[in-house]
Amino acid sequence: MAQIDISADVSMIWHLLVSRGKATDEQLEEVLDESIRNGQSFQKVLYNYDLINEDSLLQLIAEELGTEFVEIRTGELDEELIDVMRSDVARTYGVIPIKQTEDTVTVVAENPFDPRLVDELHFVLNKDCQVMVGRPKDVQDALDLFYPEKGGSISDVLDEMKELYGMGAEDLKDADEKELEKAANEAPIVRFVNIILQQAIKDKASDIHFEPFADEFRIRYRIDGALYEMAPPPKHLAIPVISRLKVMSGLNIAERRLPQDGRIELRISRKPIDLRVSTLPTRYGESVVLRVLDRSVVSLSFDNLGLTPEMVKKIRAMIGQPNGIFLVTGPTGSGKTTTLYSGLKELNTLEDKLLTAEDPVEYDIEGIMQVPVRENVGMTFPKALRAFLRQDPDRIMVGEIRDVETASIAIQASLTGHLVLSTLHTNDAAGAVTRLIDMGIEPFLISSTVIGVLAQRLIRRCCNNCKDAYIPDDKELRLLGTNREDIQGKPFYRGHGCEICNGSGYKGRVGIFELLEISEAVQSMINRKMPTQDIKRKAIEEGMMTLRKDGINQILSGVTTAAEVLQYTMI
Repeated sequence: MAQIDISADVSMIWHLLVSRGKATDEQLEEVLDESIRNGQSFQKVLYNYDLINEDSLLQLIAEELGTEFVEIRTGELDEELIDVMRSDVARTYGVIPIKQTEDTVTVVAENPFDPRLVDELHFVLNKDCQVMVGRPKDVQDALDLFYPEKGGSISDVLDEMKELYGMGAEDLKDADEKELEKAANEAPIVRFVNIILQQAIKDKASDIHFEPFADEFRIRYRIDGALYEMAPPPKHLAIPVISRLKVMSGLNIAERRLPQDGRIELRISRKPIDLRVSTLPTRYGESVVLRVLDRSVVSLSFDNLGLTPEMVKKIRAMIGQPNGIFLVTGPTGSGKTTTLYSGLKELNTLEDKLLTAEDPVEYDIEGIMQVPVRENVGMTFPKALRAFLRQDPDRIMVGEIRDVETASIAIQASLTGHLVLSTLHTNDAAGAVTRLIDMGIEPFLISSTVIGVLAQRLIRRCCNNCKDAYIPDDKELRLLGTNREDIQGKPFYRGHGCEICNGSGYKGRVGIFELLEISEAVQSMINRKMPTQDIKRKAIEEGMMTLRKDGINQILSGVTTAAEVLQYTMI
């Protein structure tokens, strides 16, 4: 079998097909390579290659697990059988009950490979559990039919909590750890927090803010880069709600004087979701921010980012080189990691070993060795990089170059025949050179290792449902640094707000980019420590499209507004 990390279910299917003479290792290596390359599941590619059909494979799996392959017949499942388990249990474990006796429940599982399934269902249901194999889509359809996601009403839960808590905020302000833990585990608080998280994921929020103030407790979602406030819950719920979040993330609920960081891992709508948790003591209590990391994302592709075809061609040539450093720059939340992963996904083949060091790991991609950076236990970016060089990698991704030590090791890796991908926090592409020099890196090392720098921003898209065309005035054109001759009479667009975009006029985001190629002329300027603006001017002379110019092109294409481009770019 190929020497590559693969999941337990893929490993088992591989073993089954080879041992039963249904496929060879060489055929399955080709299937796995195609699966990694296009982001489809191993099983789906297997069916597309016509090596085996779904029912035959499921029959083999059932025989291997010592159980049966069954078809779910929804018309034969009565209400009493469905009531065996709660909706949240069925959806969390991805199972449908099809039979029961006094002591045993028989279920069809979406993922029968899960080794914890039987034991955990036994604990939850207080009955023995027998697991059958069925078509995953049939299980999903039955879950949607019999256990629809209700989420619950926030107002109903708030009414329930008003009855539960007759106390004000002051009553819990000096509570000890046991009292806080008890408040955090009350059923209405648990339900309320779950609804908040489910709604955030449904609305594709990137961050969730819990903010206590003097007279209110504010909860806001960041969607497409902008913050939206939900109806504020009563102020006295701040402490139990924040305590609940701290319990879920394994933080010390009694410590309210110091910042803390943690993580929550959960499944919402059968998707694995990571929430990075940060607490901050404020005058009126702890502020908590959750960063949403949807690690199931598979649409990682240069074609989906907003890059021009010419940029994509140049970037592919850069990252296809055997050694060098390719940098992506921009502020926090500008999509740098997504861009790097889109590149890694294209490079991810059985012939190459890819290693990443990240804080945190944002996407799970099969075939890539991903290392989470944990500074609290000494696992830093420099330490990970040093270890990488002893692991015989072909390509390395470093989540961020934060200091001279990390930069020096990245340069060393490049000089010893590795391609290194990483990010920096700078305002534009040319600024990456100045940033590395400021860190203490010698200019000749920068010019001889850095092969390209991509600067990017995320800007909001116009809502296609409510956008209107208009003719820009002279002031707007002047602010953008363009004129009527340049725009050739093309209109601008803006959304006036509708139900689909929650009245904002925007729906979704797209990237704008500038790509700095390290030409011989630019290398010479780096060696002479020329200012950032001089390097930028030279790059523009050589054909570099700036962030502002790319933004104007997106305006003229009807993708975004002048206001968005003006907010995120400079001339």
